[in-house]
Parts: sequence; structure tokens; C-alpha cells
Amino acid sequence: MLSAESLAKIDRELAKYPADQARSAVMGALRIALTERREQGATPEERCLNSEVIEFVANYIGIAPVAAYEVATFYNMYDMKPVGKYKITVCTNLPCALRGGVNAADYIGKKLGIHLGETSADGKFTLLEGECMGACGDAPVLLVNNHSMCSFMTPEAIDKKLAELE
Repeated sequence: MLSAESLAKIDRELAKYPADQARSAVMGALRIALTERREQGATPEERCLNSEVIEFVANYIGIAPVAAYEVATFYNMYDMKPVGKYKITVCTNLPCALRGGVNAADYIGKKLGIHLGETSADGKFTLLEGECMGACGDAPVLLVNNHSMCSFMTPEAIDKKLAELE
């Protein structure tokens, strides 16, 4: 279900914890599984976590599947439903909002022809509103595919980032 490379990465996560605390590796293991699916999935449905993948990860690290589901459904970094190839999450919490976070989200939405919570017709972009990303001093900030944080997102910076993703 996952590549040998991803399984080796999960093994490295597991090695960080005592054998009786394998549950501690679930966040990292789910992140690794999602990253592989996002990079190799041809369709939006293949670029998210589904029940089979979550159960596989749980069984691989030796925890009950429900424990993995609890984590996957609690944190918004785990995509449980299809998203675009590029998931753009814009922080709109108060510090970012005061420094243009809402305006940045609106600008991106207009550029892509979508609203918050939607995916572009070509399946390339999903625009989401996110919680604090811990970079209030760099506001407004956005996160691309849960991995790449972008700071000081003025309209010019947004245009540059979107061009890079095209």
C-alpha cells in the first residue's frame, strides 16, 4: 500500500520511541503516508487519506485503527477528502487578519476563481482557511501542502507563488 521508501521513513519514526509507545509515531506515519499519496496520486481521490491507508498505517505501527482515525480526523493537516494538487491554507486568525490574511485569502480566491473550502475546476488548487501557523510576525502567511510556509504574502508575493505552482 505504501512504498518501501515510505515504510523506511515510518520505521525511522518508530525508532524514536520505546517499543511500547509506538502510538507516539502515528502523526509522523500519517504525514508520511499522506505525502506519498499527494505526490503519487493521479486523481484527487488518490491524494488523500482513506480508511484503507489509515488502517494500514495503524496496523504497520502496531496500534488500533481507531487510534489512527482519532488523530487523522482531529488535525486539519491530514486530508480526509480529496483536495487539489496544491492545498493552499491561509491563516486568518486575528494577528494575520490584522495584517491582511483575509485579504490574501480573498485575493487568492479571485485569482483561482474559487472560494475558501473549494477546489479549482481543474483539480489543481484547493483554498482553505487555517488556524494559527505560529508565524504571526510574518503575516500574512500561507501553507502549501502542509510543508511550505510562505510569509509576507502581498498580492505580488501571491502572484509569484502561484506562478511557481503552475
